[in-house]
Amino acid sequence: MQRPPLDFGGESLGERLARLRKQSGFTQIEFAKKVGITQVLVSAYETDRHLFSAEMAVRFALALGVSLDDLLHPKAKKPVSKQPSLKVQRRIEQIEALPLYEQRALLTTIDKFLASAQV
Repeated sequence: MQRPPLDFGGESLGERLARLRKQSGFTQIEFAKKVGITQVLVSAYETDRHLFSAEMAVRFALALGVSLDDLLHPKAKKPVSKQPSLKVQRRIEQIEALPLYEQRALLTTIDKFLASAQV
C-alpha cells in the first residue's frame, strides 16, 4: 500500500531550513561553520538536492535554536523566536560597547529615523 504524500504547506524541507536560517540571521557560510559542514552542502540541503538525515536535522535544530518539530513539521511556519536576529544582536552588542553619551546619540538618531519611516 502506497502512503499519500505529505502536505508541506507549499514549503519543502529545504525551503523551511533556508527560511529558518535567514530568520536567525545566518548566512549559509556562517550556518555551515556552526553546523560543521560546508556551505555547498547547506545549499544542497536548502535546494532539496540532498535530503538530510535525522542526525543532520538535530544539528540544524540545535544551531538554529528551534525544536525538531519547528524544523520538520509540515505546518510549523512560525517565527524562530521573539529574539532579535543574529545581525541585530551583533549590532546591539556593538552599541552597548560604546560610551553612554554615544549610545544616547545613536539611539536618538535611530528613533528619528524610525519615526520618519512610519509616515
